[in-house]
Amino acid sequence: MTTTGTPTSTGTKLIRKDFLSSIDPRWCAGCGCYGVFKAITSVFPTMDVPREKFAIISGIGCSSRFPYYSNTYGFHTIHGRAPTVAMGLKLARPDLSVWVVTGDGDGLSIGGNHFIHLMRRNPDIKVILFNNQIYGLTKGQASPTTAVGTKTKTTPYGSNDIPMQPLAMAIASGATFAARAHDSDNELLTEVMTAAARHKGVAFVEVMMNCVIFNDGAIESITSKTTRAENTIRLRQGEPIMFGNDANKGIRMGKDHRPEIVQMGQMAGGPSKSGLMVHDVTAFDSSAAYMLSLLSSPTAFGVFRQVNVPSYEQHYEVSVDPDVDKLLRSGTTWTTGEDGQSRPVESSKQS
Repeated sequence: MTTTGTPTSTGTKLIRKDFLSSIDPRWCAGCGCYGVFKAITSVFPTMDVPREKFAIISGIGCSSRFPYYSNTYGFHTIHGRAPTVAMGLKLARPDLSVWVVTGDGDGLSIGGNHFIHLMRRNPDIKVILFNNQIYGLTKGQASPTTAVGTKTKTTPYGSNDIPMQPLAMAIASGATFAARAHDSDNELLTEVMTAAARHKGVAFVEVMMNCVIFNDGAIESITSKTTRAENTIRLRQGEPIMFGNDANKGIRMGKDHRPEIVQMGQMAGGPSKSGLMVHDVTAFDSSAAYMLSLLSSPTAFGVFRQVNVPSYEQHYEVSVDPDVDKLLRSGTTWTTGEDGQSRPVESSKQS
């Protein structure tokens, strides 16, 4: 796919090839990383951003090879710390389009605390998290999202840990944009990446993917042609939430204020769509998006939340006085006399 967009300094249009480095991507044959890499680098030339204004920040893991394969600026940082480096870069250079590429191990284990605070602060940073429910680069240990019962090198009798839910975690932490796709849906991947790129504020995208070597088949129920219609929901803004081979099932809010599955013909009043939940990404109250993110059978995909809130760096520009000396001497300071006693210095005398 060739995508054109932003003009270069010579007046020519950027295409996807302009964002590819001289290093050929190398992941395992059949790895979903290839599809995600293609989607992201296809979106870049459509963003009206010069190539030299992009920065890709990664931590450690299979996903973290992105800075090498992309012809942009970037950092390959340390395990779990990509959000902190990205935050510092964005504050120092707010003109840059900053993207964090991470995985379920890198981003949610040692990097879990950084992930939470990046979401709540709402900087204009895009975070793409690859979720294959396993540590792939380090050869198949259980990760924070590994399903209960999965046998791995660190859980030979099956994992007992309840897996984390990345998308729910992002929404609960205040992410102003939250979406989910999987590695086999190229159309949706491109759609959510484009929406994330255009969002002003933190944008989180979970990409569920298959690890063909260490966790093969983990998401087969949502990718197989024979089962995906019954096991997945495609969320669309302003539309009733429906799924199934013949769109004969829907989601409505139950009496216990939780989403429940209904057969269309069994609803009060017949097969009308009026009783179904209508998806609204712009709702400031994130409770509906949060509940939808926790559905596992079926699993929902698409954009869950997209609200407009001033980004962190916008507040930062307004609130920060660049005079560091003035900042250090503001308020009450102390001086030590020849007698060794410390005494407060009045602020009015410090000017």
